[in-house]
Order: sequence, then structure tokens, then C-alpha cells
Amino acid sequence: MGTHEREVLVRLTRWLSDRLLPDEEQGVAILSRAFEALDARERIARALELLPGTHVLTSSFGAQAAVTLHLVTRVRPSIPVVLIDTGYLFPDTYRFVDELTERLGLNLKVFRSEASPAWQETRFGKLWEQGLGGIERYNRINKQEPMDRALAELGAETWISGLRRAQGATREHVAPIELRRGRYRVHPIFDWSDRQVGQYLKDHELPYHPLWDQGYLSIGDWHTTRSLAEAGSAEGLRFFGLKRECGLHDP
Repeated sequence: MGTHEREVLVRLTRWLSDRLLPDEEQGVAILSRAFEALDARERIARALELLPGTHVLTSSFGAQAAVTLHLVTRVRPSIPVVLIDTGYLFPDTYRFVDELTERLGLNLKVFRSEASPAWQETRFGKLWEQGLGGIERYNRINKQEPMDRALAELGAETWISGLRRAQGATREHVAPIELRRGRYRVHPIFDWSDRQVGQYLKDHELPYHPLWDQGYLSIGDWHTTRSLAEAGSAEGLRFFGLKRECGLHDP
């Protein structure tokens, strides 16, 4: 795309944004299509400029999390970075969080369930061992409720995350901009391939999650995450194959 065409597109996105209302899904879809022609950094810059604030970036600090963290914080270093800590993350994940927070100068905001892991296990047992219903209850308590509270306390109107279509069937329709439950969702690398992600990490000397080299391709809590060798297929990497998403990114 040439300089002139890019300037025209930027003006178009501004014009569209000025005319959007929170319930105008068609307008969001038009703006999203315009964003498809931008590169990832420009999508971030235009989203921060055009979409309402407060803006937040969320990260699970998973296998390739450093890409989106680096991209977004190079445009806005002070953006709040929300991590939902279930209390059951791998020790490697906690170390990875500390490493990236220091290295990238992240404005990290950690939210947790109001009930500690020990208290939950006393009340409910090990929910992740209680079938699909138990896993869904576990996710509501430890992920969805803390995330809802985080977004509310931070006053977030625009939520940026690193979802990509290449991550699986549940994300194959992810768009650069969506409107979900009254908030704008921005996915600046929605169309990136695994190869592009790997190349970005290499170009900027950024690390994968420490468990990546052990075959952990999708990394969450230690009790419901399996390596590819353990799971046997991509479908079994999380939640024993009973589901893929925890609920934070459901349409």
C-alpha cells in the first residue's frame, strides 16, 4: 500500500469512528474491514486514536504472548496490561510474567478470584476434575468474574488482545475490531500465521514461553494443560479436550 492510499484509509477510519455508536454493529463491521488493510502496528495506533478509552491490553502470558505485548507497548508504553491469575498457573508462567514485565516495562494489573484456591477447593473440591460442568464453573470463578471486575474497575471501553484466526476453529472468524457486550475488542494480529509470529519473536529477540520447547503449545493452568505428546492432538491440549475456550473470548 502506498503512502497516499494509507493516508486515505486513515482518514476513512477517523470518519467512520466519528459516526459510530456503541450499538451500531454494522458501522463496527465497516471499520473492521478498513482495518484489515493496515499492518498490525497501524491497527494498534489507529485503535488507540479512534476507539473510546480507557484502553487495556489483556494477556495470559502464554506461548507467544511477547508478540502482542511488545507491539502494543511500543505504541503506548503505559497501557494497563491485565493478567488474570487463577493461582494455578505454572511456576514457569509466573517467572515469564516477571521477565516480560521487567524487560518491556509493563504496567501490569493482576486480578484474581475473591476466593483463594485453598478456599475454593475446601468449598467445591477440585472443580477441574468434575467434568465439563465443573470446568465451566471453575472458569467462571477464576477467569470470567475477575476479568469482568478488572474491566469495570479500569473503566475499559476498548480491550486489545492477541487472538489469531490460526489458533484454532473457535477463533477462525476473529476480526480486527468487534463489538462484544458493549466493549470494543481489537485483535491487531488476527490474520498472522504461526510463521509470522515466530519471525517477529526472532526479529525482536523476544522469548517464547519457557514450556514451549517441551511441547506445550497452548498454556493455561497446570491442571488442565497438556503437552502435545501427552494430549496426542491439538484438541486435547486444554481442558482434557472437553472445550477449548475458557469463556473470556467467546463470541
